[in-house]
Amino acid sequence: MKKDIEIPIVEDVYVAVVKEWNKEFLAQDWNSYIINDRDTSIEMVLVVTKGYDGERKTSLLRHGIGTIDAKSSAKIEMLQEELLQMNNEFAVTFFAGNKLYEKKYIFRKNTINENAFQDLPVMDQRGILVK
Repeated sequence: MKKDIEIPIVEDVYVAVVKEWNKEFLAQDWNSYIINDRDTSIEMVLVVTKGYDGERKTSLLRHGIGTIDAKSSAKIEMLQEELLQMNNEFAVTFFAGNKLYEKKYIFRKNTINENAFQDLPVMDQRGILVK
């Protein structure tokens, strides 16, 4: 029975954190994005986020993103500076080709910093990427 269950592997879908200028507050903010680098869209995208470190933990936040077109991205949430010293977990669930996919992306504590910047797929920006 268990051998008949197919668990599809998530490929070409990433979570990234980018430092961007916030025009409203005139400050630099850390924002998280989900990136769809697939050739097809992904649908019913749900992201559950949390931060944790030892006995400290944040509330679970749930984000219904909807559909993300092929080779595009969508903003998940802003990360406050205090959260960068914690582990930040993004549990992503979506449908593609009539299959349900899920994967956890974890930014380990203190790994979200400008020294870790790299070119991001799909987005014309630099940031931190978790595959």
